[in-house]
Amino acid sequence: LRVQEIDPDVEIVDWDGPNDPENPFNWPVRKKWIITSVALFGTFIALINGTSMAVAAEAYNREFGISDAHFPHSYWPIASWALGGGVFMMVLLPILEDFGVRWGYLITYIVLIIFIVPSAVAQNFATLVVTRFIAGGCVSLLGNTISSIICDIWAGDRGRTVPLELYITVYLFGSTMGPVIGGAIYQFLDWRWIFYIQIIWYCAFIPLFFFTIKETRGSVILKQRAKKIRAATGKKAYTRDELNHIPIWQIVKTSVQRPAYMLCTEWVVFSLTMWSAFAVGLVYLFTQSIEEVFAGLYGWPAYSTGYVQAAVGIGELLGFFVSYSNVHFYLRSAKSNPIDPGTPVPEARLYMSPVGGFFGMTGGMFVYAWTSYPNIPWIAPAIGLAMVGFGINIVCSSIAQYLMDSYSKYAGSAIAAVAFGENVFSAFLPLAAQSMYTNLGYQWASSLLAFLSLALACAPIILLLKGPEIRAKSPFIQKARYEHDVKGGEVEV
Repeated sequence: LRVQEIDPDVEIVDWDGPNDPENPFNWPVRKKWIITSVALFGTFIALINGTSMAVAAEAYNREFGISDAHFPHSYWPIASWALGGGVFMMVLLPILEDFGVRWGYLITYIVLIIFIVPSAVAQNFATLVVTRFIAGGCVSLLGNTISSIICDIWAGDRGRTVPLELYITVYLFGSTMGPVIGGAIYQFLDWRWIFYIQIIWYCAFIPLFFFTIKETRGSVILKQRAKKIRAATGKKAYTRDELNHIPIWQIVKTSVQRPAYMLCTEWVVFSLTMWSAFAVGLVYLFTQSIEEVFAGLYGWPAYSTGYVQAAVGIGELLGFFVSYSNVHFYLRSAKSNPIDPGTPVPEARLYMSPVGGFFGMTGGMFVYAWTSYPNIPWIAPAIGLAMVGFGINIVCSSIAQYLMDSYSKYAGSAIAAVAFGENVFSAFLPLAAQSMYTNLGYQWASSLLAFLSLALACAPIILLLKGPEIRAKSPFIQKARYEHDVKGGEVEV
């Protein structure tokens, strides 16, 4: 081990050169893909927990004496799940990161299983809502931990692009496929079995995650190395993070304050948060509107309407390939960057976003709206749903990648603001579905959502036309650029 001496008393433990085999960036590609694949699988099965119970609303309403006659009270267990995700991500994620990726993931995974149990055996509606809040928080922590793993082991635009695209796709696909899997269970078993089966498969995969998920956080690996040196030699060997330790309360304060401040003062963050939050909110709104439309028009039972959600999932998978195709244009933009020659232009991340926003989300919602008639085959509105899923993936991917490129050091805070907005919209947008579809009708309710999508889809057009000027006026972007160029600042994870 190479230890850099600072003074006679304190030694700083660092990587043994740029090719240190213990540095996660230097791990073999095969090892990286094994960890990434297992992590993505864990994200998928965890996200299913969020929406799988939506198809069984009628059953637990009947058991707990809940009525949806005037308001969709049955959605509260899913709304609380989404809100828990937003709260836990902002408050507990910084604390969890102190444990490192491996143990943070495994501990959270066990806590998730523990709190699915009371959801499965709940004897009243309040228990279901409260335990779902905690379960949603755990899933959010798991999802954010997986994104950290990707950033910890894959370096550079080329290396990170495919894993990040896959992560965004899996994150959306897991939530989308929840009603499909829940419907398959509910068709043959009681609603509680939706949770029982989740407990069974989550427990079955504990060995897989225990033996596969390694510690990928470089700072934690170095701390372990420093601890071994202290134990073996008695020297005062520490990492830079240990010497410059920041109190947990200060980290939590920053993790809450900075995203909130950026959301309120940065036009780029605010507009893209609204757009991405609306896109993800549609995934959760479909858990309500699809049943309204397909049960109302075609008389399908609840579990069958859950299967229709697969159309959105198919669209999301197709959207992945379009998002990935943009990498070529993004890398080519480096040749024509007048501000920072040789570096790709951040706005190049948004080249495909008009396709996702206008054709996918807006066009798909209009197709979904105006094919929702009993004399039109069910496949027609399902195609509209697939178009929306296609657009959602492209939109969310473009936004995440653009914020990472634009805000550099503060990318984590910008994306945290977006993620919090997504959780809030996922919780509350679907609560308006019943009122909208009842009062406006199937066609105009979906059209209203299409018009909102049309308005929000203008944000990337403005950025494509005026992006450099807008970024030049952003204090966060300019500060991040200064620290990167002058001080060698790093990207915030």
